[in-house]
Amino acid sequence: MFTALLLIIIYLSFISLGLPDSLLGSAWPSMYNVLNVPLHYAGFISMIVAGGTVISSLLSEKIIRRFGTGIVTAASVLMTAIALTGFSVSHVFMALCIFAIPLGLGAGSVDAALNNYVALHYKARHMNWLHCFWGIGASIGPVIMSAFLIRGNSWNSGYRTIGIIQICLVALLFISLPLWGNRKDDKKPIKRESLKITALLRIAGVKQVLIAFFCYCSIETVTGLWGSSYLVMVKNIAPEKAAQWIALYYIGITSGRFISGFITMKLSNRKMIRLGQGIIAGGIIVLVLPFGNYTLLPGFFMIGLGCAPVYPGLIHETPNNFGKEYSQGIIGIQMASAYIGTTLMPFVFGKFASQINFAIFPLFIGIVLILKIIMVEILNRKVDGRVVH
Repeated sequence: MFTALLLIIIYLSFISLGLPDSLLGSAWPSMYNVLNVPLHYAGFISMIVAGGTVISSLLSEKIIRRFGTGIVTAASVLMTAIALTGFSVSHVFMALCIFAIPLGLGAGSVDAALNNYVALHYKARHMNWLHCFWGIGASIGPVIMSAFLIRGNSWNSGYRTIGIIQICLVALLFISLPLWGNRKDDKKPIKRESLKITALLRIAGVKQVLIAFFCYCSIETVTGLWGSSYLVMVKNIAPEKAAQWIALYYIGITSGRFISGFITMKLSNRKMIRLGQGIIAGGIIVLVLPFGNYTLLPGFFMIGLGCAPVYPGLIHETPNNFGKEYSQGIIGIQMASAYIGTTLMPFVFGKFASQINFAIFPLFIGIVLILKIIMVEILNRKVDGRVVH
């Protein structure tokens, strides 16, 4: 009973993690004129959030070791609630930049904490469903924001509503703190050895898995951010239709993670990761088939569907690949590498595409995918070799 109740709370926490992630993008067209700043200033806020997330991910192992997963999760969601409430009362750009700091710091800690907890204590299907709930949160955020904007309310009202939801979750998390120590397998706590990041990097396979996370998040975010531009500039799709078509990509990720939860009952994480990579490759091929625009919709959906099992599978394999005693530290640096890819590669692609042509989009994500596949296979061989010897 306690295990099921705690799992529900963890799922709710991941919805809360997804809620703020898509708010800025949906609200910014209404925000920048009111704030009297250029359109591209959203990038500054995004980079501050990402920077805070990277820092808290790198520090997460020490923080979680000292305070425990439950307290870190509750405190992290509290930080995001404060940040979102701050956004709701802000009317100048500098204030948003200040509140972006706790938003990023809170997101990184809760992400690393919950991913490791689920990897250690629950089966692979729950990891897939966990990230499916993140997708639900990321989808609900823009719906709430647009509901206020359509009615003529300010973007502040949307942020205030999401902030109130987060505050309610914070109260639930603090009430549920006793549940985190109620698991049978927690009565024999794992002896964790604290290693510096440089020492973790020397473990066989760690460098490869960091590159794999970097590549995966590059594919996911470049497709999500620039897919519409590819459709408009290369395929001459109307902007409003392109936005609807890219939504199918996110539907592919969210629905794929729900379905993957059931498939993991039959297939291992390694097979799920390979299956996902194969579907992404198939989606890229479908995207460039010479059949006009008929292949675009299934191509983007397939890329999203293929992305679905990769990230949860890599996370859930961490204790198996590197040992339970090191999993929290390694998941922390995996999160940091993932967020660096999320922050850096959309900018890199945007620069390349603006100077060359947006037609390079399928080639770009294809090259990143090939690098990721190579890193995953090297990782598997290093892990197998370590087990054998």
